[in-house]
Amino acid sequence: MEPDTVLLLADEQAMQYPSVEIDHPFGPDNAVYKVRGKMFMMAFELRGTPSLNLKIDPLDGEVLRDAYAEISPGYHMNKKHWVTVTGAAIHTVPDGEHGADDDVSHRDRDRLDPDLLHDLVLESYCLVVAKMPKKDRPVDPDTFGGRGDG
Repeated sequence: MEPDTVLLLADEQAMQYPSVEIDHPFGPDNAVYKVRGKMFMMAFELRGTPSLNLKIDPLDGEVLRDAYAEISPGYHMNKKHWVTVTGAAIHTVPDGEHGADDDVSHRDRDRLDPDLLHDLVLESYCLVVAKMPKKDRPVDPDTFGGRGDG
């Protein structure tokens, strides 16, 4: 998924959630998405690439970082509880034109798709809401967005 598409889809989704506000405490180029004053997502540019920081369950974060080239430890965040998500321009190489030096493990890694991005934004929002006192929660984090239906 293209980096700009990652930011656009994440923004559109996050802004549909109850009690979400955007703040710019780190300057106009860094959008911090908060639910009831608590950050759950930040959009920024990392070395010229549009990127997102999202809160994550530590075990999920480890698996996702191993599986997706677009997911890395949270930039300037607690690496255990946050990930950075970037899009990647898709470059196709015709069959048979991969060089001997190609990193097969990198080529075989999964690609970030809109469904996974949706799940990551939802998870981040719900993890933050779950830490709030019940009386302050805008939603039930266990069931919001279809969570808990599995």
